[in-house]
Amino acid sequence: MAGSDHEIALATREDIAGILDLQDANLRERGGTLSVRFSREWFEAALDDMPVLVARKGARVVGYLVSSSPSAQAQVPIVQAMLRAYPGAPDAYLYGPICIAESERGQDLPAALMSALAARLPGRQGITFIRRDNTRSMRAHGKIGMRQVAEFTHGDAAIVVVVYPA
Repeated sequence: MAGSDHEIALATREDIAGILDLQDANLRERGGTLSVRFSREWFEAALDDMPVLVARKGARVVGYLVSSSPSAQAQVPIVQAMLRAYPGAPDAYLYGPICIAESERGQDLPAALMSALAARLPGRQGITFIRRDNTRSMRAHGKIGMRQVAEFTHGDAAIVVVVYPA
């Protein structure tokens, strides 16, 4: 699991600035792997919808994991395509985005965040998508124990749908 210098906790409104900074640094147009940019307002609503977790190192947000109801992301075209490919269990939630600061990668933060989320949502299925060419994310999700359940194409990208628990 993550090192003892990381705190995994529920996100607060005070964490949103750090979440947005981390998101912006990891968007595809900046060389990262995040496919969708969410606004401050979206993250504020997400905090009210379902658990949003952060990994902090000191006072700095170095990772985050969002869970949301399918309706919270219903306007996002790639999420619509994912849910057509695999709608999930009746009480399934969407898992992601997940983002880890480059300085903190390789320290098992994704597993620590996912474990904390699973403890808060026991017995429920989390669904997310990964670009097939995002080998780092594919490896990390496999290491956590996620299972591939479907594939689809969005734009020119091959997308894999994975679920947790497997």
